[in-house]
Amino acid sequence: MYERVPPLLIRMKCLFTLVNVTKRLGFKPIVSRQFHVDKRNMTRKRGALIVFEGCDRSGKTTQCNLLAKNLTDKGENVELMKFPDRTTVIGKMINDYLSCKKDVEDHSVHLLFSANRWESVPKMLELLYNGTTLIIDRYAYSGVAFTGAKPDFEIDWCKQPDVGLPRPDKVIYLTLSSEAAAKRGGFGEERYEKTEFQNRVAKNFELLKDDDWVTVDADKSVDDLQMELLNICRKTIDESVNKSIYKLWTDEKYH
Repeated sequence: MYERVPPLLIRMKCLFTLVNVTKRLGFKPIVSRQFHVDKRNMTRKRGALIVFEGCDRSGKTTQCNLLAKNLTDKGENVELMKFPDRTTVIGKMINDYLSCKKDVEDHSVHLLFSANRWESVPKMLELLYNGTTLIIDRYAYSGVAFTGAKPDFEIDWCKQPDVGLPRPDKVIYLTLSSEAAAKRGGFGEERYEKTEFQNRVAKNFELLKDDDWVTVDADKSVDDLQMELLNICRKTIDESVNKSIYKLWTDEKYH
């Protein structure tokens, strides 16, 4: 039985660990600052933040790519983002880890995944306040679900590094049986694509669900699934235009 650690202490330990990791990797430290977005030239109606989650090979990437195209064709301002973003310095390290080219200690790699999301926050906020809807392929929930599936990790600890990220307006959780996922092309090529591990990840996703989540069965044709997702996304876009942007796992708003 673990002794419960206060969230603030957990976040401080996460920060110290990440600082030490980045120093060893040769990164230059930066001064911590609050995110500020100049809204003077921005539209009054903001874009929606729509996140897709699910276990590996559930069809997230295919559907996100199709959604970005189809929504754009229908006149929506849309940008597709994927996490991890493997184009950044941190993202390239994560890519080497996921493709089994390098090993990284589990706590450290969890913080690298989180840092990879945080480095995109200024861009995300600017796009949202300018009226661009973001379709995001994986987000903080994946970080928590996957690390939490490893031995000796608690969900509370896993959540702390991502507290304060922009909160999604909708999380679309694609479900697919592990047997069906294993039959899809490419399964097993990356580090976490093992059936037993994916089952533990799925259980963690269930623990993370809240009122902003919608669960969609992905075991159907690409076209049928896309039509269902289009309807959800268009409704979310309409409902989000005048809403504030909240911070993930808090009651605070971005200003």
